[in-house]
Amino acid sequence: MTKHKTTNSKCFIFFILLIENFTNIKIYLLFNLEEKFMNFTWEGVMPAVTTKFDENDELDLSMFEVNIKAQIESGVHGIVLGGSLGEASTLTQEEKNTLVAETVKIIEGKIPVIMTIAEQATSVAIQAAREAKENGANGLMILPPMRYKSTDYETVNYFKTIAESTSLPIMIYNNPVDYKIEVTVDMFEELMKLQNIKAVKESTRDIVNIGRLRNRFGNDLKILTGVDPLALESLLTGADGWVAGLVCAFPSETVVIYELAKAGRVKEATEIYRWFLPLLELDISPQLVQNIKLAEVATGIGTETVRPPRLPLLGKERQRVLKVIEDGIKSRPNLSNYKDLISE
Repeated sequence: MTKHKTTNSKCFIFFILLIENFTNIKIYLLFNLEEKFMNFTWEGVMPAVTTKFDENDELDLSMFEVNIKAQIESGVHGIVLGGSLGEASTLTQEEKNTLVAETVKIIEGKIPVIMTIAEQATSVAIQAAREAKENGANGLMILPPMRYKSTDYETVNYFKTIAESTSLPIMIYNNPVDYKIEVTVDMFEELMKLQNIKAVKESTRDIVNIGRLRNRFGNDLKILTGVDPLALESLLTGADGWVAGLVCAFPSETVVIYELAKAGRVKEATEIYRWFLPLLELDISPQLVQNIKLAEVATGIGTETVRPPRLPLLGKERQRVLKVIEDGIKSRPNLSNYKDLISE
């Protein structure tokens, strides 16, 4: 009896040590991934990915993985989760955490994972940022306060308070058209005092603003365009990257346009961009989620399912959008000459 007790005790101790070692290895790997991406460069194509749902209104992680892998294979430079296109307002915090953790697992350290913070209360935003980091996010994209039209002072204070609560690098989302709050160049002057505010998703739809920001901050503030139908113009004007929407359905074409623009091959980039433009305009619509999910179905890397109150498109508008997608698919450019630009 004593012998059995001794053996069981030894097995228990061994089991505890095994768990401790596994935990230490996991912590070590997470720490190294965090260190790897803590100072990543905010450049390139970063898809604002859609969230996949099944017929039971649960996360469809299988189809989500299909799309993420298609993005990686096409050479995107980062993944942005939980934005407007990701139906963030309908997601629970637990679902957001799941999406971050799953994306980190799928990506295996190849590119950074950015989580969106779009909250009403500063304290809730801080908690969301904390949970994003705990689940492996490498950076944050932060929107101004939701639902309340904050003053310039309140908006700056909101961003600064969140930034001071985390070590993760931050991209500010500047979209006064949809969210009615503009982060001005003078406001960025104050925000740039914080070392982890690194970039802006520039969605004012004012191309001149790229020049204003570059003149004031040089390369200290990275600028990523967030308006699909102004993407090439923005890149040629000096934007460093593209937080894209139609990339969800057309990742290779999006990456090729970016790479050609940055290589100075403007004529080639323009030819593909002109083909892409009718599709890109599907991004500037209140129904952008439904539009882009229909496009994902057409290219085989998504489903149409949305979460209520959103519903699938109906009637003439559905037919109009499908026609745009079908026309795009029929005349889709041959990218065989650009394989070197879209490899993992």
